[in-house]
Amino acid sequence: MWIWRSRFFQWMKLLVLSSAISFALFWFHLPAALLLGPMIAGICLSLRGAEIRVPRPFFIAAQMIIGCMIARSLTPSIFGVLLANWALVLLILFSTLAISSLAGWLLVRYSALPGATGAWGSSPGGASAMVIMAQEYGADVRLVALMQYLRVLFVAGAAALVVRVALGGEAQEMTQQVAWFPPISWQLPLTLLVTAAAGWLGLRLRFPSGAMLFPMLIGALVQGEGWLQLELPEWLLALAYAAVGWSVGLKFNKQIFLLALKTLPQILASIIGLILLCALMAYGLTQVLPLDFMTAYLATSPGGLDTVAIIAAGTRADMSFIMAMQTLRLFTILLTGPAIARFISRYATRE
Repeated sequence: MWIWRSRFFQWMKLLVLSSAISFALFWFHLPAALLLGPMIAGICLSLRGAEIRVPRPFFIAAQMIIGCMIARSLTPSIFGVLLANWALVLLILFSTLAISSLAGWLLVRYSALPGATGAWGSSPGGASAMVIMAQEYGADVRLVALMQYLRVLFVAGAAALVVRVALGGEAQEMTQQVAWFPPISWQLPLTLLVTAAAGWLGLRLRFPSGAMLFPMLIGALVQGEGWLQLELPEWLLALAYAAVGWSVGLKFNKQIFLLALKTLPQILASIIGLILLCALMAYGLTQVLPLDFMTAYLATSPGGLDTVAIIAAGTRADMSFIMAMQTLRLFTILLTGPAIARFISRYATRE
């Protein structure tokens, strides 16, 4: 009884603190406030010894909802853009992989991190997928999770600031236009049914990040063919954003930080370096393609697919291009990650 009461109060603290921080971020018209607020609140409470975690079914449901949200913005025209500029797309894709591999190499070479841990921890893919795959290849899952979610935190904060600067006065207008409780139509139950079925299929096939990718792809197909207009109210999206933010924030416990304290400066340097180099590539992308910097930055940003999607949703960026680039990179990392991890483990480790 005491344990349940303690966890109840921890959840109440988390809700209150998340609401306060999100309100403050909304006050400054910062995009993704409903993601960053719960994430920061989760970190604060977790470092103070909170033992609560987001139940896996809720986190999976949040990923399904975010996948469906992405599907609403995907259009078939994006494939024409990617095919027309396939050489540039591949250059950006493999440059990001090369930079992250170099970061992993340097981390293993000049820190106390084991080879597989440094390699998987520096992979710029979906954080949850990287943690799952790292466990299968013998890496220290705790350190990989810390590196992945620390990068997600930095990338989310940096991306939100970039978007805020890019939007300027439009940020206030966009936050005021949100309709939290719109009228519910018959399309909402069908949308949730399609989303749940697609997410279940992704889980059934055990595909990494399948709970988000399958609703994204199937939802885009259903809407693109005109069978259903996907509908998601803002209050439902807010719950999904909070679940993702809490899931990330509550993983930052004191024990993992103490374990990684010796290599924390090198980890932070690799994360900041990766963010800056990806921003430089984004600037180069705007010089070649008719893209604004906000779209290019989010497309090349080395964060998780779900967090980038949430930030992009609160902007006027080209969601289709962003998600196409992010999804291509995730698939590429899933295919090449094991080979890169083995290479770094074998050749970068000091005797």
